[in-house]
Amino acid sequence: MDSGTKHLPLQLDPGLPDGPHPGGKGCLECCIKCLGGIPYPSLIATILLYAGVALFCGCGHEALSGTVTILQNYFEVVRGPVDSLDVFTMIDIIKYVIYGIASAFFVYGILLMVEGFFTSGAIKDLYGDFKITTCGRCVSAWFIMLTYIFMLAWLGVTAFTSLPVFMYFNIWSICQNTTILEGATLCLDPRQYGIVPIGEGKTVCAGSEKFYKMCESNELDMTFHLFICALAGAGAAVIAMIHYLMVLSANWAYVKDACRMQKYEDIKSKEEQELHDIHSTRSKERLNAYT
Repeated sequence: MDSGTKHLPLQLDPGLPDGPHPGGKGCLECCIKCLGGIPYPSLIATILLYAGVALFCGCGHEALSGTVTILQNYFEVVRGPVDSLDVFTMIDIIKYVIYGIASAFFVYGILLMVEGFFTSGAIKDLYGDFKITTCGRCVSAWFIMLTYIFMLAWLGVTAFTSLPVFMYFNIWSICQNTTILEGATLCLDPRQYGIVPIGEGKTVCAGSEKFYKMCESNELDMTFHLFICALAGAGAAVIAMIHYLMVLSANWAYVKDACRMQKYEDIKSKEEQELHDIHSTRSKERLNAYT
């Protein structure tokens, strides 16, 4: 054997451990615990709420812009002075209301999601360090009341959104039956919807050039379908509010029951401690009497 050769110690392959790696199981358990703590009903309701509000706000905003274009191009309705409250001013106000609805319900959905996380944690960690307080129950009850009010508000928004859908459906159905209306004196008058004052005549009659241009334009068809999508979004928001009411009511009931269970466990442990103290005292007395 060559004397210059050095004998290296035997080393094990680090990629071949001689036992199961404890870190993999811990990571899996951590992931399962994190997934188990997600309030899935609140998550589904939040996604539905965001989808409905986004559909209502986006489609409603574009449909209002299309309505302005139709009124100006085909009915020749002009914008009044700055101080006057005409249809264009009302449309601008509704657009600003849409901006407020989008931002407000974005924040409200986050708050409801956070409340769902805290409520789920309170139920799951009932016997841990987390204690259910009266403030938590009051917050849940407050969210229930607020969500109920918002649900009624969205019912009103849905009913209000159905009005332009009905109006555009009438106009769209007339345009689809232009061949039947040949020779008829049927006119579209925005005064009957309160869009323009009574003294202003802004009619478009079937068979006229403006009527055919309006029916063949993309503005009418696109605005009609955008209002339908906005109505669907408002309906989805109503369904999300109802879903939230069910989730919040169930969470409030669970928290209330868990609070009662917590009080029962505290009283039970206190009685057991008292019985243990009494038993220890009697045992010491017997031992002293014997000695």
